[in-house]
Amino acid sequence: MNSEEAAAPAKIVTDDDGMSWWYRWLCKIAGVLGGISCAIAGVWNCVTVNPLNIAAGVWMVLNAFVLFLCEVPFCCQFIEFANAVAARADKLKPWQKALFYCGMALFPVVLKISFTTVCGNAIAFATGVLYGLASLGKKGDAVSYARLQHQKQGDEEKQAGLADDGTQ
Repeated sequence: MNSEEAAAPAKIVTDDDGMSWWYRWLCKIAGVLGGISCAIAGVWNCVTVNPLNIAAGVWMVLNAFVLFLCEVPFCCQFIEFANAVAARADKLKPWQKALFYCGMALFPVVLKISFTTVCGNAIAFATGVLYGLASLGKKGDAVSYARLQHQKQGDEEKQAGLADDGTQ
């Protein structure tokens, strides 16, 4: 065994977006469930004579297709550009995905607000919210927070002492 092979298992793979593996899977599962709910509700929305309902339903089916394409590209393996789109979607920052998914989910609701459009797009919107929360970053530890609070109290006491000295 050479030194490169010995060092390989010790490497820790870190992603630049700061998401843990379980949160990444949670976002992907939410995207899949959002795609399923958009597809079902979109098809149900299309079974009507109201043109706005039909337009909202078509948009919801398109949302489902985009969610499947970005989150689980192996479901779209017979589409030639699926892997390229998925690779580009994986390069997006979490806040960009959040904005994209929430915007996609809000459009049919704005187009025609109904029970079907709201419920059908709720999980897709929740996927965007999960990605938005991921863009905020990890929560800080208690020790650094306590140190910051202690430092802030010291600064406030110094400011109060200077204010008292200046008023006399």
